Amino acid sequence: MFSKSKINEPGPKTEADKSHATQGTPGRSSMEFGNAAAKTKPSASVLSSDLTITGNLRTTGDIQVEGTVEGDIRAHLLTVGETATIRGEIVADDIVVNGRVIGRVRGLKVRLTSTARVEGDIIHKTIAIESGAHFEGSVQRQDDPLATGRASAAAPAQNQTPAPASAPAAPKAPPADNR
Repeated sequence: MFSKSKINEPGPKTEADKSHATQGTPGRSSMEFGNAAAKTKPSASVLSSDLTITGNLRTTGDIQVEGTVEGDIRAHLLTVGETATIRGEIVADDIVVNGRVIGRVRGLKVRLTSTARVEGDIIHKTIAIESGAHFEGSVQRQDDPLATGRASAAAPAQNQTPAPASAPAAPKAPPADNR
């Protein structure tokens, strides 16, 4: 009823079979297999509970914080562990807060679990707040919350440009002394 074809049978191959096999899959090469291995996602960087960092962290990968960070964090996926405390702004595509954050939170997807303690504003595209989470601040939905930091950082620099020399300001008169 069922029969095996010779293509699937294990065994020694003849020279003709080997050349036919390499010609049959022209896109396959050792380079292609190397790229597939290089595309595997590295595991998250874990900052343990006994670690305190003073300074900013920036990565395109994932970070899991269990310790204390005094500074801003920018990542792809940021997980704030139950024992973690972050004092600074956190920006990531996906943010899960289990611990404490003191500062602004900006993310496409923000999730505050029941053990979360957040003191600061949250700017998000989607948000989930579980029952029991402690949150003090404002919540604002934006289509691209990650772009707001770049735009707000550039805006003050534009507002501080000096007035053109062709339009001098009129001098102000000193206040009158009404005695």
